[in-house]
Amino acid sequence: MLVVRTPYRVPLGGGGTDLPSYYSKYGGFLMTAAINKYIYVMIGKRFEDSIRVSHYRAIEIKDRVDEIEHPVIRESLRLLNVNDGIEIVSIADIPPSTGLGSSGSFTVGLLTALHGYRNDQVSPEEIAEEACKVEIDILKRAGGKQDQYVAAFGGIICLNIDKNGNVEVTRPSISKESIADFESHILYFYSGVQRDAPEVQRGQDTATKRDDMRVIDALHRIKEIGKESKLALEKGNIHRFGKLLNQHWQVKKLLSGEITTSYIDKVYEMAMQNGALGGKIMGAGGGGFFMFCCEKESRHRVRQALQAEGLREFEFKINSTGSTIMANLFPGGQLAAE
Repeated sequence: MLVVRTPYRVPLGGGGTDLPSYYSKYGGFLMTAAINKYIYVMIGKRFEDSIRVSHYRAIEIKDRVDEIEHPVIRESLRLLNVNDGIEIVSIADIPPSTGLGSSGSFTVGLLTALHGYRNDQVSPEEIAEEACKVEIDILKRAGGKQDQYVAAFGGIICLNIDKNGNVEVTRPSISKESIADFESHILYFYSGVQRDAPEVQRGQDTATKRDDMRVIDALHRIKEIGKESKLALEKGNIHRFGKLLNQHWQVKKLLSGEITTSYIDKVYEMAMQNGALGGKIMGAGGGGFFMFCCEKESRHRVRQALQAEGLREFEFKINSTGSTIMANLFPGGQLAAE
């Protein structure tokens, strides 16, 4: 038996510039953070030669890898040439399609587990790139590289993506005290709406490919706001970060008609009227989790207003570690270094 824990994430700036349709022409920049909500992937050796997989939506028992219906599991097993006699189980703290990067986290966690099963030594960068290969190159999903990299590396990271898709990972200069201060200014509320992220992103992707300058100019501005947000957090200027968050949201809505709804707009305006500095729907948009940045004296008003609207609050903390093997009972098995 082997158990892997992989974090979800909250995007902090530059989201959308990690799609190949954009970075292949202009380069991308993102800042993103792993959080203390996780997906767990467990692998065991079966007595039978068949493959059993149990995940959020179904249980499958198949004789061959090619018969597995779950696309990420099937293609990950193919990629690493794991063919039979294995059981894969996944359990998550939060369901998928909520804007926290669950698909990328699951893919990274699964690949980390499969490498552990094979007793391979692999780096976070190698895991992240393999996850991108499965999701973007093989399955042709309209998504970017943010989720896979932050799930593999953990903590707060910045991604600089060149036109060839090469990724440089750096850590912004944010102290532990500044991280704690950041966390004390942020509220997270679940909208109650799950959505298909690739479907939401497909509109942006299509518009970028056909050189729609309205969308491209919006992504240029999002990239610059992301860089300004990094500087604001490095300086401990939470007020500035909150204002930039609002700017980001206003520009993000230009990317696709699927990003916001009348309900999302209503909740956002309610938070702003009660003192929020800025906010956004995390991930691709259309549903999932709200993130709001508030001055400490306005947090209570914003919280009360959103709770009165029926929204459920969640508390997330920044998590410093990426995908990690927590237990490995296979002969000669190694634990991932933290």
